[in-house]
Order: sequence, then structure tokens, then C-alpha cells
Amino acid sequence: MVMSEWTSQVRRGILEYCILLLISKEPRYGYELVTILDRWESLAVTEGTLYPLLRRLLKENCIDSFWKESDSGPPRKYYTLTPAGRLLLDTMSFEWNKLAGAVNELETNRGETNR
Repeated sequence: MVMSEWTSQVRRGILEYCILLLISKEPRYGYELVTILDRWESLAVTEGTLYPLLRRLLKENCIDSFWKESDSGPPRKYYTLTPAGRLLLDTMSFEWNKLAGAVNELETNRGETNR
């Protein structure tokens, strides 16, 4: 497997979790999410990737949306978590912590052959 393919698969799997984390803190609009994720090169995402994910989360009732006037342009569509989205986020957080802990343990013990 080419490294870029592996990285792409890992990012795709974690992007939904990151979006839910950001929306859980406060309502956010799409371009704001793109800008925040841009702070980390490994999480940077285009609008062409983000908006289909947001539409899917809306369809699955994990997030809700509302329009709000903007001081610097047209109204913006903001996204918030629904109760189902909160439950999904809590489950993802639990699973992520288990997975990250296991991977970190493997990484720490990488040179060992037996435990």
C-alpha cells in the first residue's frame, strides 16, 4: 500500500470524529470548520470533502443546522449536535481512546519481542 493511500484512509476515518468534536463545543459554520482544521496539516480538508460529510450527518440526524445573519456577508449555515450526534460522539471518543491507547502501547514497546 502506498503511504498516501494509508494516510487518506486514516484521515477519512477520523475526520467525522473531529467535526463532531468541534461542533460539540459550539455551533460552527462550514468554512469555519475548514479554517480550524487547516491549523493541522494532517487534518486539513477541502470544502468539497467537508460539505458531503455534513450533509450525511444531517441526513443521519447526528447534527442539525440553522441559518444566522453574518456581520461580514451573507447569512451562514451553522451546525449543532443532536442527541443522536452526542451519543455518536461519546461512542467515538470511547473507541478512539481505546484504539489510541493500544497503538501508543505498541509504539512504546515496538522493540520488544515478548511481554
